[in-house]
Amino acid sequence: MATEAGRKAELEAVFSVSDEEMKRWMSRAFEMAGEALRGGEVPVGCLLVHRQEVVGKGRNEVNQTKNATRHAEMVALDQLLDWCRRGNLDVRDVCKRTVLYVTVEPCVMCAAALRLMSILCVPGHRAEEAVEMLKTFYKQENPNAPKPKTRKD
Repeated sequence: MATEAGRKAELEAVFSVSDEEMKRWMSRAFEMAGEALRGGEVPVGCLLVHRQEVVGKGRNEVNQTKNATRHAEMVALDQLLDWCRRGNLDVRDVCKRTVLYVTVEPCVMCAAALRLMSILCVPGHRAEEAVEMLKTFYKQENPNAPKPKTRKD
């Protein structure tokens, strides 16, 4: 059984991310967000990284799948769960050592799921770029939006 000091040192090693690593992972998350934008989705991208390995990645797929729960983080979480099943790994243990790199702060649904799984989220990097991508999305017309209904008097 690990000592408290040993566990603390291990967690610090897992979660101490160099600027170079942060830039690399966030660049990949922004690539995912760009794919979402080009696909007519809200431009959010994320990566779940466990010990320097991407174990889940996602971009919004809500419009594509017509499923409101297919946010980038939920897509990535599904991949993480599959990765753990294939490797016969303890999901809770893996999640405690997994970092989420995400382009936009998670919504309440995703934040709750990430919290339940004990995943650390690294927000705030390249925020201006993320905002510009969101503005681009919301300026364009959404072909999946419901048709407005006019009220008859």
